[in-house]
Amino acid sequence: MKTGTLYKIRPAGRHILTIGRDLIQDNYAAVFELVKNAYDADSPDVHIEFKVSPDDSGYSIVISDHGHGMSRDDVINKWMVPSTDNKRKRRKSPSGRVLQGSKGVGRYAASILGADILLETVNLKGEKTTTYLEWSSFETASYLDDVEIPLETTMVSETPGTRLTINGGSEMLAEWDQKQFDKLRFELKKLTSPIINALSKKDRGEAFHISLTVNGFPGVNDINEIIEPYPLLDLFDYKIAGKISKNGKGILTYSSQKARNIPEEKISFNFEKPTGCGELDIDIRVYDREADAIDALIKRGFTDESGKYVQKLEARQILNASNGIGVYRNGFRIRPLGDPDFDWLKLNARRVQNPTRCIGSNQAIGYVQIQSEDQSHLIEKSARDGLKENTAFNRLKEITTQVITELEWRRFSYRKRAGLSRPAFKMENNLQNLFSYDDLKENIELVLTKAAVDRITTDEIIKRINEDAEEKNKLADEIRQTVAIYQSQITLGKIINVLLHEARRPLSYFRNRIPYLKRRYDSFQKNGDLIDLEKAIEIVDGIAENSQFFVNLFKRLDPLAAGKRSAKKPLALKKIIENVFSVFENEMKSHNISAEIECPDEFRFPAWHQDIYAIFTNLIDNSLYWISQKKSETREITIEFLIHEGSLIHIDYHDTGPGIETRLIESEVIFEPHFSTKPDGTGLGLAIAAEAADRSGLELKAFESKNGAYFRLQPKVEGEK
Repeated sequence: MKTGTLYKIRPAGRHILTIGRDLIQDNYAAVFELVKNAYDADSPDVHIEFKVSPDDSGYSIVISDHGHGMSRDDVINKWMVPSTDNKRKRRKSPSGRVLQGSKGVGRYAASILGADILLETVNLKGEKTTTYLEWSSFETASYLDDVEIPLETTMVSETPGTRLTINGGSEMLAEWDQKQFDKLRFELKKLTSPIINALSKKDRGEAFHISLTVNGFPGVNDINEIIEPYPLLDLFDYKIAGKISKNGKGILTYSSQKARNIPEEKISFNFEKPTGCGELDIDIRVYDREADAIDALIKRGFTDESGKYVQKLEARQILNASNGIGVYRNGFRIRPLGDPDFDWLKLNARRVQNPTRCIGSNQAIGYVQIQSEDQSHLIEKSARDGLKENTAFNRLKEITTQVITELEWRRFSYRKRAGLSRPAFKMENNLQNLFSYDDLKENIELVLTKAAVDRITTDEIIKRINEDAEEKNKLADEIRQTVAIYQSQITLGKIINVLLHEARRPLSYFRNRIPYLKRRYDSFQKNGDLIDLEKAIEIVDGIAENSQFFVNLFKRLDPLAAGKRSAKKPLALKKIIENVFSVFENEMKSHNISAEIECPDEFRFPAWHQDIYAIFTNLIDNSLYWISQKKSETREITIEFLIHEGSLIHIDYHDTGPGIETRLIESEVIFEPHFSTKPDGTGLGLAIAAEAADRSGLELKAFESKNGAYFRLQPKVEGEK
C-alpha cells in the first residue's frame, strides 16, 4: 500500500542562534550590525552605552537611535522574521540612504553580546512596540515556532527611534577589559573611515554620528565621546588615488611629500578589459618606515588626538594600528578587509619576492570603495567575515594590486634618485673596487716617504702589496666565474616554461608511438609480416627525428647549463643570437612575432659565450612578454650591428612593444636587481643582462623610443669603470 503525505521544514529552536551567535565573526561585528541597522533607519546618530549593573553581577549594552522606528507590523513581519528580504527589495531608506543590511540576520548577532534583548521602538505615528527575547528559550525549544515571544503596543508621544537593551552576566562582563574597549573604539573609528567623508551627500544621505559611552567597568577607563572616523593620514610619503570605471579605464593621480614641490602626476589606467567588479574608487597612501622617514613624518606635523607631537615609538605604533587597505561599501567597511593583520592583497608575500620595489602591508593605509552587490558582484559573506572568493573578488584584488604597482614603480625610482634605497649591487664594479690596491699603495708610499724610510724598504713593501693584490685578483676572477655560472642558470630557469612547452610534442610522440612500435615488432617476430617491419621502421625514423629535437635544444642551451665557463674567444655573434631566437621559435609563431638580425655572418667579437647568450635571452624574453601584451599590427624584434673597419661600434636592439617610460630610462632603475614592471616579475632579467655585458667588455643602455623598447650594447671605453 502506498501512502503520500506533504510535510513542511520546521527550523529547530536553536536555528536563531546558529544564524546569530554561531555565525557572527566576533563581538565587534555584532555591535557593527546593530549600528548599521540604525543607519538604515535614517537615524542621524546612534549611541552605544556599556554600563555595569549596580551589584557588579553583569552588564548591559544599550544601543539607541533616532530613526523612523518600526510599527507593530514591521516588528512582527520583518524584525521577527529571520532572513527576510525586505531590505534587499527596498535597497534604499526613505531618505535615500543605500541600505547596509540585506541578509536579514544582523539583529540576531546580538545573541553573542548577552543573554537577552529588549526591543523598544517608536515609529513616526507614535506607535510604540516592545518585545523581549531570551536566547536560552531558543536553545531549549524543539522548534522555532515553539517559542512564545511577548509583544506589546501602545500609543505614546515619545520621539521616534529604536532602543535595544542587551544584558550579559558576569562571564560576559569579564570579557570586556581595557584592551577590548580600546579595540572596539578603534574598530568603530575604522567602521566609517575614511570614505564616509569623501562620499557626496547624495551617496551617503544625511550625516551619521556614532557615540560611545563606557561606565563602571573594573580596570577600564570611562569613555564618553563621539567617534570621529580615523582620517587617512594627510602626512603620507606617497599617494595614489583615482576612479576606475567598470570598463577598466580610469585616471589615477600620484603624489609624494618626500620633498617639497614634487609635482602631481596623472596616470592613465587601463585594465585592458572590464573590471568584472563594477566601478572602483581607490585611495592608497604609503609610508616609509626607516628611522629618518619617521622623523620626517613627525616634523611634517604628526600629532596624536590631543594635538601633541608624537614620539618615534608612538608614531610607529599608530602606523601599525592604522595600516591596512579597507574595502568600503556605501561608506561602511567590510571587515576584516583593512584589518592590520589581514593582508588580503598578499602585499607581504610580494615584498618577500621583491623587497627593493614592493611595499609591505604595514606601509599602506587606504581604501577601495565598491558598488552594491548587484552592480559589483562582490558578495558579502553571511558571517560578516569578508567577501566571497568569486571571480569579482579576484578581479578586485588584481586591479588594486595593479594600482599599487603603479605607486611602487614611482616610489622605487624616487628612492633610488634620492639615495634612499639600498644601492644596487653591481658585481663587476664592486669586485674592482674591493681588490683595487692603487689608492692604498699611493698612500703608503706617501707615508713612508714622509717618515724618511729608504727607497729599498719602500719598494719591498710595495712589492709585497702587489703580490697580495695578484692573489686577491685571482680570487676575484673565481668569484666572477661563479657569479656568471649562477646568472646563466637563473636565465635558464626563467625560460624553463618555454622549454617544457617545446618538449611536449616530441615527448607525446614517444609516449604514443613506442608502445605501438613494440606491438609491431612482436607481430613481426610472430608472423614474419614485412608490413609490420615497415611500420616499425617508420616509427623508429620518427623517434630519431624527434630525438634530434632534444639534441638541438640541449646544444643551444649548453652555454647556460654549463657547470664551468668556457674561455673568452672571438664569437660569431649572429649565430649565437639566432640560436637564442630558436629557443623561442614556437612562442614567437603563436604571437605572430618576427625577428631580424642585421649582422655580417663572418663578424667576430671577443666575449664569453655564456654572457652573450644570457644578454639576448633576457632581452628577447622581455620583448616577447611585452609585445604579446600590446595589441599592435607590427610585432617584431630587430637587432642591428654597426661595424667599422672590423670593429664593433654598437648593437641596437628594438622591439615593437609598449616601450619604457622616460623616467625609468633616465634613472636607469630598470637595470636594478628586483625592479620589474611585470605584475609577477623577478626583476632579474635586465640586471643579469647588464652584468653579463659588463663581463664581456660591453655596456647595456636603454634609450627612449616612440616605437617600443630600445637598447644599445656598445664596447666600454677603455679605463672606464
